[in-house]
Amino acid sequence: MNESIEKKILSLQEKYKELIQQISDPEVIADNQQFSTISREFSRVEKLLQAYSSYKKIIDDINDAKKLISDPEMQDIAKEEIEKLERILPEAEFTFHSLLIPPDPYDQANVFIEIRAAAGGDESAIFAGDLLRMYTKYADKIGSSYEIISSNSGSHGGYKEVVVRLFNAPELNAKLKFESGAHRVQRVPETEAQGRVHTSTCTVAVLPEIEDISEIEINTDELKIDTFRASGAGGQHVNKTESAIRITHLPSGIVVECQDGRSQHQNKAKAMTLLYAKLLDIKQKQQQKEQAQQRKSLVGTGDRSERIRTYNFPQGRMTDHRIALTLYSLTYIMEGDLDEIIHALQMADIANQMNQFLEV
Repeated sequence: MNESIEKKILSLQEKYKELIQQISDPEVIADNQQFSTISREFSRVEKLLQAYSSYKKIIDDINDAKKLISDPEMQDIAKEEIEKLERILPEAEFTFHSLLIPPDPYDQANVFIEIRAAAGGDESAIFAGDLLRMYTKYADKIGSSYEIISSNSGSHGGYKEVVVRLFNAPELNAKLKFESGAHRVQRVPETEAQGRVHTSTCTVAVLPEIEDISEIEINTDELKIDTFRASGAGGQHVNKTESAIRITHLPSGIVVECQDGRSQHQNKAKAMTLLYAKLLDIKQKQQQKEQAQQRKSLVGTGDRSERIRTYNFPQGRMTDHRIALTLYSLTYIMEGDLDEIIHALQMADIANQMNQFLEV
């Protein structure tokens, strides 16, 4: 066990004792806000210490079993026990380390996924539609609801741009935040007569939906709000009235649209929520730049200009360039089977954060 981790655990054990006293204090119990804050911290530290205890027990049991290997009568049993324990060790380590790192305050948030066609013309727009389908299929698998907020269809299918909101499922941002970046596809387009493989790209931005809008200040005088007639799927009502909303945030130049709802009021509310998310994204990127002297994350900066992944259809493979992960299961991935990719990215991020955490 790393000496730095042992010191931090000792510190957390002392903190746990203090929290037990605080949570039992009548004055704290009487103050709902303070009691709620301390209760959340108590729960976090308790879970962390329980995960540490489980992780350490597995390591201790492995070490005890290794001592028995020299005994001929116990050798086979010891080896079998070591193999069993070493299979469950990585997951226990992942759980412990993920709790040891301070949580991202937006991990539990709903998300907006914005997909834009980039290089590649019609094929890029078609691929944008494929990515939308992949993410909505994933949403179905994890029990998340979703709704299309705005869309601009491509000339030959797919989308030039589409925004989808995922909600009503735990840890949506924690699972999907590493999808931000440039996604590259290599395949033979349906319109390609010579059978040549083309390369196209789309950009993906995953934006957490913020509940506390006080984090971002918006002056209503700096907003330009336009209404227009919605087009595309959504029911007969969409083309009858100018219910779609376009909001331009003049200082930043950010433009958001919503045409999904049945009324201007609904669409304006959803568009404002998306605007808050985009402004938060800008704020977070500024903070990242201020911390640029720190080690770059293994999973990249999340910048949408950064190529993060290649989908090679002729070879049936997906490669995530940030962690050098290649999977030959592209058919399943495009059907929303993203668990293996997401887990690998989360583990890489935790490993990177652990290195920084231990340096503090």
